[in-house]
Amino acid sequence: MTTEPRTPAKGQMLPGIAGICMYMLVVAIVGVFGTLRGAFPAMVVLPICTMIVVGAFGLLRLRRWGWRSSQQAVSCCPRCMAGWQEHGAPRFWVMAALDFCLFLYLVRQETRARLL
Repeated sequence: MTTEPRTPAKGQMLPGIAGICMYMLVVAIVGVFGTLRGAFPAMVVLPICTMIVVGAFGLLRLRRWGWRSSQQAVSCCPRCMAGWQEHGAPRFWVMAALDFCLFLYLVRQETRARLL
């Protein structure tokens, strides 16, 4: 029995991509509720949340533009929302560390090879 290397199936979703999309949707919902409560300025956060949701659904469809939008959202979103809060809070460090791990998952060659 010969073992030949498996080629990544184009268009087949990895389990981490679904988890990243769920995380992005939670971040967008937190941003919208924070805006409704008055914690964040609506004219800044609502367009960012809209782009996060669009990127998440594009990534679920395995489109390159969805991957690119998700990459930007994962790397830039916490800094945008944290700008209006006190700096140095532990919750922002935890969110930044999680976003860094998700960013590293998105830039893997195996993940990029499966996009349509």
